[in-house]
Amino acid sequence: MSSETNNDLSAALSDFVNIGSTIVHQSLDLVSSGLKVAVQVIEPVGKTAIDLLGSAINTIGSAVQSVTSAIAAPKK
Repeated sequence: MSSETNNDLSAALSDFVNIGSTIVHQSLDLVSSGLKVAVQVIEPVGKTAIDLLGSAINTIGSAVQSVTSAIAAPKK
């Protein structure tokens, strides 16, 4: 009788540990997948933001150049 109780307790503990490790593994997989998706979203957004910033800087540079040319032009 004592042997059966020990076997049942051992099986229950083994099942408990297996379930716990499965939960941890699946949680880590979920976090990993979430990070991958976040990187896939952030990467093109970041590239677009950098391209937009570059275009804005070029536009501002052209505007400043036009203004300085107009100011420096000889008056007739």
